[in-house]
Amino acid sequence: MIAPSVAPLGYRIQADDTAYEIERLMIDAWRTMSPAEKARHFRDACRAVDQLARAGVRTRFPDAPEREVRLRVAAMRLGPDLMREVYGWNPER
Repeated sequence: MIAPSVAPLGYRIQADDTAYEIERLMIDAWRTMSPAEKARHFRDACRAVDQLARAGVRTRFPDAPEREVRLRVAAMRLGPDLMREVYGWNPER
């Protein structure tokens, strides 16, 4: 078990929902990883976010074809104005 600790004076915890001692363990783990390992973790996190976004779109639009699901996920990233400008598709319809 990790002994509770207090962040040093002036240290700003990166995430409000993470204890200082846990944050230190995570930072130490990242420091020991190779660039390739970090890239794999980043890729996996991006894929998980994409899957969650797709699941959310499918929940709100259960009959949407795959193309519309992809467009709606893109609209979440780009915003409706850029979607209309670049893709000529209005996500607010």
